[in-house]
This record gives sequence, structure tokens and C-alpha cells, in this order.
Amino acid sequence: MRVGVMSGPERGDAAYKAQRMVEDARWAEEAGFDTVWVPQVPTDFDALTAISLMGQGTSRIELGTAVVPVHAQHPVALARQAMSAQAAAGGRLALGVGASHHWIVRDMLGIPYEKPAAYTRSYLEVLNAGLAGGSSVDVENAHFRVHNPLSIAPVAGLPVLMAALGPVMLRIAGESTDGTILWMADERAVGEHVVPTITKSAEAAGRSAPRVVAGIPVCLCAPHEVDAARERANRILGEAEVSPNYQRLLEYGDARDVGDLCAAGDEEAIAARFRRFADAGVTDLSVRLLPIGHGREELVASKLRTRDAVAAIAAGLR
Repeated sequence: MRVGVMSGPERGDAAYKAQRMVEDARWAEEAGFDTVWVPQVPTDFDALTAISLMGQGTSRIELGTAVVPVHAQHPVALARQAMSAQAAAGGRLALGVGASHHWIVRDMLGIPYEKPAAYTRSYLEVLNAGLAGGSSVDVENAHFRVHNPLSIAPVAGLPVLMAALGPVMLRIAGESTDGTILWMADERAVGEHVVPTITKSAEAAGRSAPRVVAGIPVCLCAPHEVDAARERANRILGEAEVSPNYQRLLEYGDARDVGDLCAAGDEEAIAARFRRFADAGVTDLSVRLLPIGHGREELVASKLRTRDAVAAIAAGLR
């Protein structure tokens, strides 16, 4: 199982965020991680721009988006932007896309969020045609009528991964992409729901075995601090409370909230949780570092301890 770490915009001005994300990617590469996953926060820094910058500061590590909402831009525009970022990153981009959620697409962007699975299938048809490297994108389907010249081509293989939670989205991911990116999926949901569904779809489409990227929060802490870590995860990462997509996914597993998904405790406890995800069929783990403490100094120290511990654990899993 490959292990990667999430890095995204936090507080501070744009120039500081850009510098910090490049520094995070450089550290992750030096620490031996396989991938840096950059979330597309609706209100903040552009993920593909961040990857272009990260690519200039690193040489080996894969750089992935987790994930770019498909409703936010035309698929030809996304193909062009992704191939540009991939060139800047030396061919190391993994493009994660997804249908997002009603509270982003409908409430923030003001775009209808009806039948997102059907829209995503149509979108991927255009996106994949754009990434194929031909001289023109010519696709007509239920949502698009595209006849667009395109002279840019990917500099290397560009995997596309799709955020897929329910059975329909997982089938689309299996037939049209290289795998799925998950959030709010525990070991049972992965092993009994995600992996069988997407793998069957990929096999039927004649595609290679899909990647299954599971995102989880991780906190290195003493045993008596585990409850505090889970409470903090629920407080700052509680998207399931407003997203029916996540609520439905939780029904496939044993976790009831993001706190239950948190790998919290000492190094042995975290490593054991990682192994359970690997046994469930996860090919890539995406770690969201979760610090605990009072005040900035304690939080920073907790984050640094956790990331060093995760790097050591990841090395031991190879």
C-alpha cells in the first residue's frame, strides 16, 4: 500500500500558502512518501496551480488533486489545465475529480445539482477525450456538444481518479477512470462495498485493477488522548453532517462519523489501523494530519510529531 499525505491551503496570505505547500511537498518527498494529495478547497487556493508549483520544488513524488469538482469548469478547460500542470510537474500528476456536494455546487456556485452521476459520466467522456492527446476533442452526449481543437498533449501517462461513494458512482469510476478517491470510508465499507463494486466495473470495461485511495485523519497521541483526537476530528472535519453522500457511505461500514475513522494513538495503534485498510483492499492511503493541543505552539508540535511518525510507519509497511 502506498502512503501519501494531504497538503492544502491554511491560514495566511496567498504568497505564504504557496511557499508552505511547496515546502510541504519537498518534505514529503524527502521523507519517502509516495504522493502529496492537494484538496480543492471551495474558498481557497487552486489545487492544480499548487501542483504546478510543487512540481518545480520536487523531482520524484506523485502530486494529486483530491478532488477538483467537475461542475466548476468545462471539461476541455480542465483537460487543458491538468495537462499544463502535469507538464510543470514533470509528468507526476494524478488528477482526482468528483461531483462534489449540493452545498458546494448548488448553494455556493448556483448550478443545478440534479442527477450528478449522469452529468459526471458525460463529463468524463469529454475529459478523457481531451486527455487522450488528439488534435481535437469531438464528443456529443447527453450534456455536451464539443468540437474543440486542442494542441496540448500529456507529457506522460496521466491517471484520472474519481471521488466515488455510492454504487452508481463507483461503477462509473471503474468503467471510465483509473480508480477512486475516498473520504468517510472505513475498512468494512472499503472491503465490502467499494473494492468489489469498482473492481467488477473495471473488469467489465477491460480496464486495469483500479486504485483505491482512502483518506483518513491521523493523530499521534497518548492512549488517554484518543478521545480528544476523535472529538477534534468531528469538530473540524465533520462534513458528513451536511452531506447526504457521506451519510450514505457511512451506512456501508461501522464508522458513524469522521472521529471513528481517525487513526489515533501511539505508533503501534496507527500502524495497525493502516494494515487494516491495506487488508481491505486500499492501494493508497491519504493521510490528513490531525494535531491536538491548546494554542498554536502545541498544535504545530503535535502536527510535526504526527507527520514524522507517519513517515516512519509508512516506511515500515513497504
